[in-house]
Amino acid sequence: MMTRLALLSVCIAFAFCVAFILRRRQPDAPTQASFDIPTQLDRSDFDSSETPWLVVIFTSATCGTCTDVATKAVVLSSHDVAVQQVDFIQQPELHKKYKIEAVPTLVMANHDGIVLKGFVGPMKAQDMWAAMAECRDPGSVPESCNQHDHP
Repeated sequence: MMTRLALLSVCIAFAFCVAFILRRRQPDAPTQASFDIPTQLDRSDFDSSETPWLVVIFTSATCGTCTDVATKAVVLSSHDVAVQQVDFIQQPELHKKYKIEAVPTLVMANHDGIVLKGFVGPMKAQDMWAAMAECRDPGSVPESCNQHDHP
C-alpha cells in the first residue's frame, strides 16, 4: 500500500513538472502595436493657418473607417476651428513628415501647432466633440466623461 502511494505521489509530481515545463514553452501573446501621435504641427503645412484651432485627419483612400472619422470631424468646422483631411495618396510627404503609421489619425492643435488631443482608429462623434471642447475650454468636460472607453 505504501509503495503504491509513493508511486502515485511520484507520478503526480512528475505530471506537475511536465505541465509546468510545457506551459513555460508556449510563446508569449503577440504584442499590440501602438502608434505615436504627433506632438507638434507646423501650421504652415495646412490650410487656414490663421484659425485658433486646427483639426487634421490623416487618412487613406483605401480606409473605410477614415471616411467615417472625416465625416464626423467636418462638424467641428467653424470660424475658430479649421478641419483638414490629409490623404496618404494625395499628400504622402505630410504623412511621412509627421510619422503617421496608422490611419485614421486625428489630431487637434492650437494656434501654435501644439497637439493637445489625438486619436488613432475609429472614434465616436461625441468623444471627438468632447475632446475639442476640452481643448478650447479646459475643464469644460466633466471628469466622468473621461472615464468612458474609447474605441
